[in-house]
Amino acid sequence: MTSPLILTLKLDQLTFERANALRQQYFPPDRNLVPAHITLFHALPGEQETVIKHHLQQVCNETPKMALELPTLRFLGQGTAIEVDAPALVALRQSLAATWQDWLTRQDRQRYQPHITIQNKVAGAIARQTYEQLLEQWQPLNGSSEGLLLWYYCDSRWELAEALQFISEA
Repeated sequence: MTSPLILTLKLDQLTFERANALRQQYFPPDRNLVPAHITLFHALPGEQETVIKHHLQQVCNETPKMALELPTLRFLGQGTAIEVDAPALVALRQSLAATWQDWLTRQDRQRYQPHITIQNKVAGAIARQTYEQLLEQWQPLNGSSEGLLLWYYCDSRWELAEALQFISEA
């Protein structure tokens, strides 16, 4: 069986560094196996890798970099995430989901709410404390996306399969 593929958004360097610093600080170290990210799809079929890569390259050749707003935090019950407001990202994800609808898992068929998880799988009281502490000092951030990253899922770790760049200008 081929490893599933994960598709994430490639963040601009400053946005990535800010989010990843929070993830390094608050995510349980033994569970923090991947860097900060915005997931578009959690499990695309690895046996379709060639088709997926080809389609993503076509999409990226027609897609300009996207503005991202990170207005506030979201409490996850057992963690905290940074909310992402990006209508162009949601539209892109909807288009990809329509193309790949026969391949999507139940998780990837759910309503899409882009976010960056900075803490997960901790006790509810710890998660609530982190959320409230960070919310008090939260300053909205603006960033951008530079492209897409396709990953192999390998025993809870991710290995980069392909990095694709959006076009620079609209």
